[in-house]
Amino acid sequence: MSDTAESLPFNIPAYMRDLGERARAAARELGRAETGAKNAALHAMADAIVAARTTLKSANQQDLDAGRQRGLEAALLDRLELTDARIDAMAEGLRQVAALADPVGAISGLDYRPSGIQVGRMRVPLGVIGIIYESRPNVTADAAALCLKSGNACILRGGSEALHANQAIARCIEQGLQHAGLPATAVQVVATTDRAAVGELLKLEKYVDVIVPRGGKGLIERITAESRIPVIKHLHGVCHTYIDDQADLEKAVRVAFNAKTQRYGTCNTMETLLVAQGIAAQVLPLLGEQYRAAGVELRGCERTRAILDDITPAQESDWDEEYLAPILAVRVVDDLDAAMDHIARHGSAHTDVIVTENLARARRFLREVDSSSVMVNASSRFADGFEYGLGAEIGISTDKLHARGPVGLEGLTTQKFIVIGDGHIRV
Repeated sequence: MSDTAESLPFNIPAYMRDLGERARAAARELGRAETGAKNAALHAMADAIVAARTTLKSANQQDLDAGRQRGLEAALLDRLELTDARIDAMAEGLRQVAALADPVGAISGLDYRPSGIQVGRMRVPLGVIGIIYESRPNVTADAAALCLKSGNACILRGGSEALHANQAIARCIEQGLQHAGLPATAVQVVATTDRAAVGELLKLEKYVDVIVPRGGKGLIERITAESRIPVIKHLHGVCHTYIDDQADLEKAVRVAFNAKTQRYGTCNTMETLLVAQGIAAQVLPLLGEQYRAAGVELRGCERTRAILDDITPAQESDWDEEYLAPILAVRVVDDLDAAMDHIARHGSAHTDVIVTENLARARRFLREVDSSSVMVNASSRFADGFEYGLGAEIGISTDKLHARGPVGLEGLTTQKFIVIGDGHIRV
């Protein structure tokens, strides 16, 4: 399933092409694999990860030591670390995916046509998925689980900072596949840190059907620019919460505070707060006090600063910024239309929220805001595959084709038309 770094050939293009050929062959086998075999593999992977806890932590320690020597920031080291809790969570994530319904082979809309034939659609795997990701080694297990359950082979290219942990997790995945009698090449982890491997993966259109990048904006921009293969992506998450002048004050404060402070470094964290003029003088002092106590820096427009005069003036660039930090841009707007205009100009089509008790306005917001998740009276932090009942997710897509929002099992499949006849001919 994965080579050791020492055994790698010097010819990176040949190595990556070989991974592609193996993945394509494995995808055909996975496409006909029974649900029971896939679930057995997932449970065996989970058991192998728990059994290999000491080995995983030792490999991870090599990565952490190397990261400290390279001067990686504390936040990156934290994402890189495999604690006991994170190892348990990896195993539990595999078991949760096993418990999900298998989308492959599901038939929908099978109806008779006037000619007598039956026409419907069957859900099928995409084929081979290339996933390029940074830092967090748990992504290796999550991605393998989702691809396997949805009947796809995958080529995983993790960040160089997690090489040893990724390879150790890959060996657990291989054990699970072998236990269930599935091809070990169904999940292949690229064993080289050479950046040329990424470029070669993006050229494998003969073998790879879709690319999924998970990481910072720079990585995703590079993948999008260079790939010859369709990409499921989002560049960044500039998420908004709009507090309408017919909002419940208690709900507004609770939702807006949670959307920013529950966790700072995620793509579904609120980065801009929009407040209707008619309620700004009531809600902003309450929120300002809570944000200040939580250590959040506020950057406001002139109307915001007329109410909260001790905050930093917002610059035009703040409305487009994904801070991923305890910083929040705040703007007072005239009304719902002004809020939606702001979101249309500055949003990233990720997740946007309205807090209101006015049903008609809520419906307008749901209908007119063109984002992958649109919410009423709920924190943007709910924009997550697990919270949506999808199990683990491969990422969140802000594209419109073919998947949008959190991409779970169904997002890793497509549909084909099926036709059933009984000797029917067209006349």
